[in-house]
Amino acid sequence: MFKGMIHKNTAFFLAALFVVFLFLPKIIPSYYVYFIASVLVMALLAMSLNLVVGFGGLFQFHHGVFYGVGAYAIALLVKKTPIPEWICFILSPFVAALAGLIIGLICIRLSKLYFAMIQISLGSLLWALAFRWYGFTGGDDGIHGIPMPSMISGVNNSYYFILIVFVVCIVALFMILKSPFGSTLQAARDNEQRCEAIGVFVKRHQLFAIVIASFFAGIAGVLFVVLERSVFPDLLFWTLSLEILIMCLLGGWFTFAGPIIGAAIMLSLRTFIGIQTEYWTLILAVILALLIFFLPEGVWGYFQEKLKHRKEAVTERGQ
Repeated sequence: MFKGMIHKNTAFFLAALFVVFLFLPKIIPSYYVYFIASVLVMALLAMSLNLVVGFGGLFQFHHGVFYGVGAYAIALLVKKTPIPEWICFILSPFVAALAGLIIGLICIRLSKLYFAMIQISLGSLLWALAFRWYGFTGGDDGIHGIPMPSMISGVNNSYYFILIVFVVCIVALFMILKSPFGSTLQAARDNEQRCEAIGVFVKRHQLFAIVIASFFAGIAGVLFVVLERSVFPDLLFWTLSLEILIMCLLGGWFTFAGPIIGAAIMLSLRTFIGIQTEYWTLILAVILALLIFFLPEGVWGYFQEKLKHRKEAVTERGQ
């Protein structure tokens, strides 16, 4: 049994979900295909944040800035350079990882809320740069009409591309968390002083985690551009980072698949309840309050705990 990570039930859940998603475009309208693609993009972004917050214990409160950097990177590379689009897809997440490395090197010297505040400040500088630099980033108008390869044009083609990249990324994230690096990162989260006492370079591991998470956030930014064909400064604003944190909280901080559930809940509230009332955020606030009181481990974390207790009960009866 894996503790604090994906186990067999979660793996089965993700595999079954993938099979269902393969056939969805053939049986549902295009609008819902677009919606599910949006959920996958945000789920990947939330999972990348959960790597450093849930499994790393870092106060990464402006993670959305790396999502925005990845999106702007591919938009600017495609629009302003002769580099082929597929090469731009590969380069853009590395630009986000570089931003993560630079910001991480500055922030990692601090801890907890000080870490969070300096990261929010640096992220806000990047937002201001994108918002004001009209000649390069388009300013508050953003960049629109970004050309994409013909094979991923159209809602269905974009959906399948996003789905494949999403699956590859979550497998990569799972392998990272299962590796000695992932185990050390979680140990440092639980007891940083003890890890340092046995010779673990905790700050180095945390910095690597920030860079890795920034890389996957950059991939999510690229997928956003594939789906939307545009970028705008709000992708770098701190409110998006708050939404990602809420997604992790809704699904479960210390679970692997929790952010997927959280992203689905968050976007469903915004899309379907937002159509009925402009006060959908009030409904979200009530759900969050109830969740904190009654399901502090999140929706998926709650079900994992129930399954764990059931298995333990069955094992005890068998003995």
